[in-house]
Amino acid sequence: MDATKRPMSLPPDFANYAETHKLFDMFKFLQEQLLIKQPENPIEFLINLLKMEFKEVLRVIIIGPPASGKSTIAKMISNKLNLVCMNLDNILVDTAAHLQEEAFTYQRERRELPEDLLLKIIIDKIDGAKILCRMRGWVMEGLLKSKSSILQLQQRGIYPSHCIFLKAPDTVLIERAVGKRVDPRDGTIYHTTFDWPANLEIQRNLVTIPGCSEPEMVRQLLKYHRTIDEIIFCFQHITKKINADQPKADIFSQVLSFLSSSPRSMAPHNPRIILLGAIGSGRKTQAELLAKKYQLINVSCSQLIKEAIAKETKMGSVAQTYLDRQMTIPDLAIMNILKERLTRLDCMTCGWVLHGFPRNQVQAEQLEKEGLFPTRVFFLDVPLDTILERVTEKRTDPQTGQQHHLHFNPPLTAEVMKRLCINPKHEPDVVKEKVADYRAYEEELSDFYHENGVHVNADQDYYTVFEIIQSILVHPVVKKFSNKT
Repeated sequence: MDATKRPMSLPPDFANYAETHKLFDMFKFLQEQLLIKQPENPIEFLINLLKMEFKEVLRVIIIGPPASGKSTIAKMISNKLNLVCMNLDNILVDTAAHLQEEAFTYQRERRELPEDLLLKIIIDKIDGAKILCRMRGWVMEGLLKSKSSILQLQQRGIYPSHCIFLKAPDTVLIERAVGKRVDPRDGTIYHTTFDWPANLEIQRNLVTIPGCSEPEMVRQLLKYHRTIDEIIFCFQHITKKINADQPKADIFSQVLSFLSSSPRSMAPHNPRIILLGAIGSGRKTQAELLAKKYQLINVSCSQLIKEAIAKETKMGSVAQTYLDRQMTIPDLAIMNILKERLTRLDCMTCGWVLHGFPRNQVQAEQLEKEGLFPTRVFFLDVPLDTILERVTEKRTDPQTGQQHHLHFNPPLTAEVMKRLCINPKHEPDVVKEKVADYRAYEEELSDFYHENGVHVNADQDYYTVFEIIQSILVHPVVKKFSNKT
């Protein structure tokens, strides 16, 4: 064979290493920091950055009207995900001494901190000498109240990865604020309607909170509505709107679901998809649709084995020997055939969709041992009754070779119907045995691929199934937070 036409094989380790260590995102981060900081010595600056552990952290901003629960949700996020919480109550903690002194001057006079001073404090907090925010991530609420302040932070390279927008009707917000009471002894906040203390002594000590009267709330809401649209516009691509007029546990559940998603990276990405399912689950059909839609290489394990046998390759001869003896082809032979195909240049550059392999955890481990890690695994779930209906009613016209289905695609004439025959592989007992074989290992495969595996209800129209797979495929794999509280 001409060496220039020979199929090129690339070690899958290259792409796996780049994706595992997020090399593209790291280079993007280094370039951003160079452009933002513009150091006099770029090489030394990059070396110092690389000495710090590159870690992608959550950067969350919560916006919404007064009394929408921003502070409560921010504290819950901070406690759950170990983020640094920043608001007006604690922004001065661990801030530079000269900024603290200037801020205390305004606080002693009970004046609001000016916007330029607040920005200096935020920048010092996030981008200063102390790296706590950069290492752990942060959640911010109640600090950014105008478009200009947001843009100034963006110019310094400070921007959120997620924005949570809490919404509620003004009447609900006013009712919440007017009913608030505080215990001056310990600062605990209660509510006349939603959280009234049973202790009579606490009740007698409660006082109203300044700024929570109805006229004051109306004034604050008018000011909020004048600026909120331009603030939302700054974060339009990373914002999740959540109804704040519901229990905080429900709000927090939606917030965690949103934070578990990641914005799609601009890094080059080649999908590597595995479709698992019993006979008749539609793996072949979905593989063809995915390959056509996303220009992936459709890799059928059974078809590869047939091609290897037909071409009389070394592994094909091994496979033929076992088939002649009606024995199962060894995993090693199948793995060699698969590896040779999945490491070709077209698979490495375009991505692939594999079906028919693996069938058990051992095979799945062998696949990953060779560096062939799937980015997504879809389990096509179909009940046995549907499988029997799909498979056992298939028929073949022996004269034309045309495929028919007695229910979905019956022949047009009685003459053709009479001569139809069934493939022995489609007999009910054979199909049931194959389904049982798949389900015997389904649970262990599901556990093995628990991080990137998704179960899809495939007992519906094939295009509906395809749309479900697409909706999952276009989003990055969801993060799974620990149970730390």
